[in-house]
Amino acid sequence: MAVGTTRQCIARFMDIEPNNFSFSSPTPTAIARQSVHLPNHKYQELSSLSMNMNGCGGDPRAPLGINETHTFPVSPTPALAVDRLNSAIYDLKLNPQPSDSGIIRIEVPIQQQIEALDWLGWQSPSLVPRCYFSGRDPGSVPLIQNTNASSQPKNLLSVAGLGSAVSFRHLHPFSLDDWHSIKRFLSKKCPLIRAYGGMRFDARSNMAPEWKGFGSFYFMVPQVEFDEFEGSSMIAATVAWDKRLSRTYGEAIAALEATMWQVSSIARRQNGSTRSAAMVHQTHVPDKASWDSAVKRALDLINRKNSSLVKVVLARSSRVLTTVEIDPFEWLTSLQMEGVNAYQFCLQPPDSPAFIGNTPERLFYRHRLSVSSEALAGTRARGANAALDLQIGNDLLSSAKDHNEFAIVRESIRRKLESICSRTVVEPSKVLRKLPHVQHLYAKLTGTLQKEDDEFMILSSLHPTPAVCGLPMEEARMLISETEMFDRGMYAGPVGWFGGAESEFAVGIRSALVGKGCGALLYAGTGIVEGSNSSMEWQELDLKTSQVCASTI
Repeated sequence: MAVGTTRQCIARFMDIEPNNFSFSSPTPTAIARQSVHLPNHKYQELSSLSMNMNGCGGDPRAPLGINETHTFPVSPTPALAVDRLNSAIYDLKLNPQPSDSGIIRIEVPIQQQIEALDWLGWQSPSLVPRCYFSGRDPGSVPLIQNTNASSQPKNLLSVAGLGSAVSFRHLHPFSLDDWHSIKRFLSKKCPLIRAYGGMRFDARSNMAPEWKGFGSFYFMVPQVEFDEFEGSSMIAATVAWDKRLSRTYGEAIAALEATMWQVSSIARRQNGSTRSAAMVHQTHVPDKASWDSAVKRALDLINRKNSSLVKVVLARSSRVLTTVEIDPFEWLTSLQMEGVNAYQFCLQPPDSPAFIGNTPERLFYRHRLSVSSEALAGTRARGANAALDLQIGNDLLSSAKDHNEFAIVRESIRRKLESICSRTVVEPSKVLRKLPHVQHLYAKLTGTLQKEDDEFMILSSLHPTPAVCGLPMEEARMLISETEMFDRGMYAGPVGWFGGAESEFAVGIRSALVGKGCGALLYAGTGIVEGSNSSMEWQELDLKTSQVCASTI
């Protein structure tokens, strides 16, 4: 990389103009909190035409008048599928629906298997909001009938979305009414109409500028969606309207047409055509000295006589400056290659950076009355060879400190499931979960809900788990709020989707915030329990951060 290019990127990164990626001065508080100012994007006429309908208004329990999915014959190529989709949208325009509210999904299967992330990477950066979600493995998503009655069901692997038929955002904490507002647009008979999004780690904490567009929570039902199945693909468009939310059927169709006008049917990987980003500067918040002080304070509280605090998870934000601008979808592609047995996700509301991640941790998965969760704690690097890897794994399994941290997480989740489910099983109770670069202690927990509406209780009860917050939860949350010098935002919060008969959420760890300009914010955390050592925990933060940035930075 030429020196001039590097200098130019540094100048852009540090510029204080609103159209550049820059950092604000610390606020005059006892503990200055890191903040990043990101650009106000210009979306020209699309932004005014496709202003999002916020589904959080109106009556959250009022049923929609129409909830339908129309599936068309299989197309041999993406280009022909897009043509068929545009024709179907035009038919919808010529035949207005009589109902005051509704949601209609039209979908065209494609014979080729095309990666949803490749399709998303070829779309215009001005098409926002955007989302992407990839299941941890094919077995994590049940079989979906993706064409017509004569075809075989196939596993849904990943989903990419552009624009929002309806979005859900608010500054207040996610509530039962908000959950009902989302669920009224979903139904069991339309399983692929889903709301993708996430929530803040702590909705009560102060919100930094870089997280404003996300609100306390942000979910979207994509206007245009690309689904990757095993052996095939599908492109779909969704139109949603509700006069009580000031969106008529005609306005919804016009907004969808505006988005479709900019959709590219190209979906191929750019092998070797992009420049890798080299890191030229990195700063941590907190720095090592402040980290040592924070860990000491936490250990003092944990070890204090009559203290109820058993564990607290402290996190670090790492600000990186790179030689070239980072493309969030190229980064996700790299993470996808590295992230075997992990979820990949991206969420980008309008006028906001992209929140991306590669997390191994499931918060919960629900299919009708069945629900599953898992405990994940303790971290070691993988060994350079099989013998060393076995030795490191055995060390993790026999570590009293790591067992203590792991048992805290597992038993907390078990108690929460037992309070909601009629039956709870823990199996396996403690094994190694090996990822490409690290290994963890792992347990799987399953339960049976008494009714499907208990989904909201599962979400609100399980988050935050002791793996990302601590125990007791409220004491740990307060210590985090008082100690950490940056806004976690959606880092360590629930990230995933709601559907009619099923839902799935991961924990938003191993994640980063990527905006315009040459840089990003990386997040990582580690559990502090009795026996923790601040220097070893700092090394664990480095190890976790390296998994996110090594493939791209």
